[in-house]
Amino acid sequence: MAEAARSLARIDAGDLARLAALAEEAEMVLFARRPGGAGRYAGRLLCRALCQGAALHYLDGRNGVKDFDVWSFYAARADGPFPYRWHGTADFGPSKFGRWTGDLPRYTGRRVDLLGRSLPAPGGADPAAILRDYLSAARTASAKALAAKAVILLIPGHRAGELVWPYQEARPS
Repeated sequence: MAEAARSLARIDAGDLARLAALAEEAEMVLFARRPGGAGRYAGRLLCRALCQGAALHYLDGRNGVKDFDVWSFYAARADGPFPYRWHGTADFGPSKFGRWTGDLPRYTGRRVDLLGRSLPAPGGADPAAILRDYLSAARTASAKALAAKAVILLIPGHRAGELVWPYQEARPS
């Protein structure tokens, strides 16, 4: 398998589904391990998104993929936020993306960084709109960093590949 600083292989729908599944698996383990902490957020997923450099690459095909950053956003609970310090990792595994030369040998493919946040979300609200509000307000270092690049939906599955950020309103013709 090739090792490269950045992969220029295109990210397709199957890759987006794999990233979503890797995040779901890691979060299920987290929830089971910490039922009174992160586990309180089981069943509260608003959306899951590919962010930062890999999301830019999904859009332009030129940025390249060093690693994948997948963020899960949950509807906030009154009894405390999703553990904002949680940072999981997963291995994308052998694929067209190869592996990043700077990663630990335990990764056979590109590393997937997994992070989560809880956001205020009224029932029935559009998850992309909630995420855009969070990014446009840029009140935290995380929101600022995410807003500096791109955000692509992974979940809800029927919206996988949808551009969330940078936000471009539909213009009348």
